Amino acid sequence: MKALSTIQQTMFHDIHTKDVFEKAQEYAYDYLDRVMERNVYATDAALKDLVHFEEEMPAHPSAATTVIDLLHKYGAPATVAQSGGRYFGFVCGGIVPAGMAAKQLATYWDQNTAMSVLSPVSAVLETVVEGWLKDIFRLPAAAVAGFVSGTSVANFSALAAARYRILARYDWDINAKGLAGAPNIRIVTGNHAHAAVLKAIGLLGLGTDNIEWVETDDEGRIIPENVPELDDRTILILQAGNVNSGSFDVFPELCEKAARANAWVHIDGAFGLWAAAADGLQHLARGIEHASSWAVDAHKTLNTPYDNGVVLCKDKEALRAALHASGSYLVVNDDTRDGMFYTPEMSRRSRIIELWATMKFLGRSGISEMVHTLHERAVQFAEVLGGIDGFTIQNEVVFNQVLVACETDELTLKTLARIQELRECWVGGSMWRGRKVIRISVCSWATTAEDIVRSARSFERALHEVQEPVA
Repeated sequence: MKALSTIQQTMFHDIHTKDVFEKAQEYAYDYLDRVMERNVYATDAALKDLVHFEEEMPAHPSAATTVIDLLHKYGAPATVAQSGGRYFGFVCGGIVPAGMAAKQLATYWDQNTAMSVLSPVSAVLETVVEGWLKDIFRLPAAAVAGFVSGTSVANFSALAAARYRILARYDWDINAKGLAGAPNIRIVTGNHAHAAVLKAIGLLGLGTDNIEWVETDDEGRIIPENVPELDDRTILILQAGNVNSGSFDVFPELCEKAARANAWVHIDGAFGLWAAAADGLQHLARGIEHASSWAVDAHKTLNTPYDNGVVLCKDKEALRAALHASGSYLVVNDDTRDGMFYTPEMSRRSRIIELWATMKFLGRSGISEMVHTLHERAVQFAEVLGGIDGFTIQNEVVFNQVLVACETDELTLKTLARIQELRECWVGGSMWRGRKVIRISVCSWATTAEDIVRSARSFERALHEVQEPVA
């Protein structure tokens, strides 16, 4: 029998002794112990220490424990504490502990979810979670789900299905013929459409220059009477959660108009679709069931680990045809679910494991409570900041987004920069109604009322310091 190579011997030794795994677990627990109270953004010293990773490709193997030591010593301090309670910069969720632990376990399983024969457990969990999602979102029974990396890919997949279906109506096989000479497809959407939607439109060859833009109201919602006449060549793209204001389009009226014209309706609901699962917020998502497709992130409002997105589509044939794959070596079973037919990727990690674990842990009432609590914390943030002289709230806080401005754009930008420097919390900036604003996204289950008060004090301190610089 041929002897094991040196590197094989080393790796078998690591598996048998468990030293590297135990060290990684020790460091992981240390990180969890600190993340809720540490500085939210990496310190200057931590950022400078990243130089320790800048080296030529090593000529020889390193000890596995040395690799983990380096990550802990210089990597952990340079992370952003998104899983803590005071990160409000982008719409980034925290991590439900059950989901975190499930992802850790799934890492050891290392499943490929392309086909059920590759991972029976993943195929079953995808089927189960598909049903759960349709249930809590109140979507049609015919809808199917694809489990992707995030809403960017979910939007792409849904619009690919829409493109397939519209062209098929005109006897045009997009997979065989391509777009050259194809019938024209219309894209109608509001002028606050997210960049991920525009990216998908570009990638699909539909052309952002061809978009028929619709004027929106002061909260970023499409004005229904401004929507042009639709037809069966139209994709109408709506929003469940404006990325700045958090507002929701008026789905019943817009979907009814689209239905009369046989137009395809897609809802970009990256973080907002979860309002449909929260008692007291379901009115925001009223009518979403009348759309043709939906895109949503689990790693935002539901607080699963990254990356975890979902495309939902009630036209199963269109989604599968748009994302089809074939090969003589593929083992396809019509009696089981093969995940690659519902996503652009073939090989995919089994992100469904942590999504299932998160939903199983929370249950219907837990999801409702968690999502509604995010809204309550956003309302609290707006109320506290609105009571501090020098800050004004710029939006109607209907979900989890708060927009804040100071007296002038210059003062807003200076205050934002100082808040980021203080590192007590982290927020980002945006433009809203022609003004510079500080954008607050409340997305972590770990955010407490005390976190809001603590963060608001940082806002107040920052404004004071930029108005009256310390000598």
